Amino acid sequence: MYTFMRPFCCLLLGMAMLASCQSDKSSKASASEDAGTTEEVKYPITAFPSSPQFPSAKIEDMRYKDGTFDFDIVAENYQLGEQTSDAETKMCANSGKGQHIHLIIDELPYAAKYEASFAHEVANGQHNLLAFLSRSYHESIKSPGAAVAAQVTVQDGTITASEEIVEPTLFYSRPKGTYVGDDTKKIMVDFYPLNADIGGAHRIKLQVNGEVTLLDKWQPHFIEGLPYGENTIGVALVYADGTEVEGRQTAVLQKITLREDPLPQ
Repeated sequence: MYTFMRPFCCLLLGMAMLASCQSDKSSKASASEDAGTTEEVKYPITAFPSSPQFPSAKIEDMRYKDGTFDFDIVAENYQLGEQTSDAETKMCANSGKGQHIHLIIDELPYAAKYEASFAHEVANGQHNLLAFLSRSYHESIKSPGAAVAAQVTVQDGTITASEEIVEPTLFYSRPKGTYVGDDTKKIMVDFYPLNADIGGAHRIKLQVNGEVTLLDKWQPHFIEGLPYGENTIGVALVYADGTEVEGRQTAVLQKITLREDPLPQ
């Protein structure tokens, strides 16, 4: 009896060990697959945290004559040049000069303006123009009235004709320029769509060094994991199925630079 049970017990023990090994291998393979899925996303995209609202901040009028812009701004709790109250907690690039106007001409990088009147050169011809009030960390204020947009004709530093932009149009705002040190850890991307239903018929296709993410909300996002050096960021207006929306200005591609340390003086 003993001689029969001993090999039988050994056989059962061996089978249990084999099953355990196979289970362990399966578990490791599953974990590896999960890790592989995570590794495929080089640049995680997360929603930007909520920010102070400025519902009363409005641009009531804009003029451009003899190379100078003049804005009429009405606001109860918004002031150009002031720091936005939560700037220190946002953990992203912030302007030491405070809140400002983002002036965007066509697909060009925006110009930050900290006063309501300023000189700025605009080439002769027809342009899509957008100006919006910005928080000190460059996030656009998206409440009604905080922006002006128009298709303008410029001649010798003066707007000679202006009409409403009626077709779907997308303006690129952030990121822009060079980021250094801690500012490279989280890069804010922000954009401004016109005549588009983001989350309904339309989406924003965000491209980060070729990696694509579809966004279904009009809000800024954080990009993480960008390498030092030159990076390419693009936004495009697309339909819900991913096909591109045709138009004069529905896709913009820009380059930014990340550095570990400031350049030596």
